[in-house]
Amino acid sequence: MGIPRGRRRLAMAVVALLATVAVVVIGYRVLAPAEVSTVARADYPPAAQPAAGVVGRLPVAPLIVDGRLRVYAAHRQVYADRPVDWRYRTTPYWSYRRWPAELTGVVASGSTVVSRWSDGRLVALDAPTGRVLWRADGPEPVKSAAVVRRTGAATVWDPSGLHLTELPDGRTVVVASGDAEARGVEVRGGRQLWRVDLPGGCRSDVGTTASGQLIGLDRCAGPATVEFRDAATGAVRERWRPPGGADELVVTPLGCRTGRSDCPALRTAGPGDAAGRGWLLGTGEPVAAPALDPAGATVVGERAVVVLDGVAVGRSARTGAELWRSADLGAVRVLAAQPGRVHLLTETNDLVTLDPATGGQLSRFSLNVGRDGTGWAPGAVGVGGGFVAVERLRRPVNPDGDDKRYYLTSEAVILAAT
Repeated sequence: MGIPRGRRRLAMAVVALLATVAVVVIGYRVLAPAEVSTVARADYPPAAQPAAGVVGRLPVAPLIVDGRLRVYAAHRQVYADRPVDWRYRTTPYWSYRRWPAELTGVVASGSTVVSRWSDGRLVALDAPTGRVLWRADGPEPVKSAAVVRRTGAATVWDPSGLHLTELPDGRTVVVASGDAEARGVEVRGGRQLWRVDLPGGCRSDVGTTASGQLIGLDRCAGPATVEFRDAATGAVRERWRPPGGADELVVTPLGCRTGRSDCPALRTAGPGDAAGRGWLLGTGEPVAAPALDPAGATVVGERAVVVLDGVAVGRSARTGAELWRSADLGAVRVLAAQPGRVHLLTETNDLVTLDPATGGQLSRFSLNVGRDGTGWAPGAVGVGGGFVAVERLRRPVNPDGDDKRYYLTSEAVILAAT
């Protein structure tokens, strides 16, 4: 005796309903916004003090945090490993992942790591534990047409629209800007200090100064003008154009502590300029610094360092007076700088590190690891805590090539202690 037709239809309807509910539940669990925080399960490592030389090679670009961790960027994840001087990437010490937002920038102040996401969200993580310290809303980042390479170097070494600066009272502010809005958030505690509307499309952020200001380039009405916005209040304190400058300007920050944050100087250039003009930054108008005019010049503290006719020269950034010169290095160029160190790269990819105050050589060694050799071109560079990390590109460099053609090897980043 079979099941009555009415009951059979009812049973089929119930089964279909249950299947639909199951699909909805599974779909929600997979696609719903979520975050996954995997905190550290080991002790915070001590600060490393490795001997000068190549530490190792990595597949992704490290942000050196607190002299103890390496922090990396993935598509939807920020994570750390340790020890900072280990030869290869290791199992994550901690990890933080969001969905469906994408990671667009990472900066670090002391032991606080601040990440920015494609929905504008700012999330601060505690470097020793990986725990979330605070969350804050911010403007959505400007969408860029630039290719995001597999090392994530742009995300951790030069994040667009995400900068740090220290106020005169010692507080540190993270400034996040989008196409039509900027916000300043205190790193300690995540309190929003200000929010301002910006003219979209005709203004861009350049970086931050070492004296607590956001540098912007305004092309909205008339000649390009550099503006300095107080990072404590969001108010514009100064609008400035270099005397006799062109209507169009390219503004390049110099000597920044990391990326384009906490920069003590900048260079302005007009169309067709071979180099430009250097300027020291303070609380008022920029002060002319001819020692920073040459292309490739940088500043470390009060010292300007430049390579002229193959000779590394140190000058007073304020007066231009020559302080030292080092003529026995071979053909070199300035690669990067950090407090107490200026890094030069030779034609054969030797890394030479000088004391910017005296010109004394702190270290020199070949940037070679394993059997990789030195027949590569330098790409993006990140520095911090005495370490230097360099992307190694395949020669001849093809900026339009895919990652396999663009990079020398799968482990394209070489890490060195200086």
